[in-house]
Amino acid sequence: MTKHRILYVGIASREAIKRRTIAIAKGELRPGPKEPKVWFTSFESLGKVLSERNMLLLEMIRSRHPRSVSDLANLSGRKKSNLSRTLANMERLGLVQLKTEKNRKVPRVKFDRLMFDYALDQAA
Repeated sequence: MTKHRILYVGIASREAIKRRTIAIAKGELRPGPKEPKVWFTSFESLGKVLSERNMLLLEMIRSRHPRSVSDLANLSGRKKSNLSRTLANMERLGLVQLKTEKNRKVPRVKFDRLMFDYALDQAA
């Protein structure tokens, strides 16, 4: 049985994320391994980053193993400048990793599944 590498993603209000971050910093909360590592403040903000176009980009990185951002630009048909901004944002959120190899930025995705967590009671 193959073990999936899962990235847990949470959607919560800015206030709930702030309360959680403070509780972690104070040692009052210790996040478990299956709790979100990446947080979004709304489904709209999640949708902007994980748009269909960007999900296809993640799939392409995982399946085609581009040797550089330029290689990925050629594979995807996207302009390198726009692609670089998208990848930098995705890296900031932990969705991709840009490793420097032989003076090139090589995009990698370290997970093969996304799991989403949304509390209907935002006070929780």
